[in-house]
Amino acid sequence: ISPFHRDSSRAMKQERWKHDMGIGINLGNTFESCGTWINNSSVTNYETGWGSPVVTQEMIQGYADCGFGVLRVPVAWSNMMQENYTIHPDYLARVHEVVDWALDAGLYVILNIHYDSGWWDGFAVESEKDECMTKYTRIWEQLSDAFKEEDDYLMFESLNEEGGWDSLWNRYGGSTKGKKESFDLLNEINQKFVDIVRGSKGYNNKRHLLIAGYGTDIGLTCDELFKMPKDPAKRCAVSVHYYTPSTF
Repeated sequence: ISPFHRDSSRAMKQERWKHDMGIGINLGNTFESCGTWINNSSVTNYETGWGSPVVTQEMIQGYADCGFGVLRVPVAWSNMMQENYTIHPDYLARVHEVVDWALDAGLYVILNIHYDSGWWDGFAVESEKDECMTKYTRIWEQLSDAFKEEDDYLMFESLNEEGGWDSLWNRYGGSTKGKKESFDLLNEINQKFVDIVRGSKGYNNKRHLLIAGYGTDIGLTCDELFKMPKDPAKRCAVSVHYYTPSTF
């Protein structure tokens, strides 16, 4: 089934979700590129910093024409970030432009916070956790506001693969010491994500949300310590990255 138009009724969209999304593709090596060696004077420097070309509307339309139904847009929001964790307006505007191209092409879009130079490690450090949570909160408050008028073709994803901290629990060490603390931390972040989005305006009260599993590992996400957040809208789905077997 080809993607239906954005002006379709919400009820029709909801009815056809399971048929309509189909296969997805990742807009990788673009807005999630990061590194101190990248010139931070423009968004384009980051967009092309990992070897990808500047994204064009024709490229996005090409994904739709090839039969893809979903475009995941990973973003390192720290790039060019201003004081008080304010996302640079140029960075936000450029991501919004590409997201709009995808939505106009009839694609579903998944927007997230990606690896982003690894500031996530600070969540597991007692003296840094509160500041990391402040940054996380500020980012999602801004994104929730910036995209609040987009309908449920747009989904938010709480984080990428960073939801697991070896400094708290070494999953390969054979011990369960620190395991609960690490899971609890991810559960706390995911709940914060839902609370922020649901507490904002526009379509965010019903927007579908992707909840990152533990390290997005399917086995660890099935662990009883992983908890899906409470969501008054009951519109959360779990996000896992399936790498088993490793040769796959």
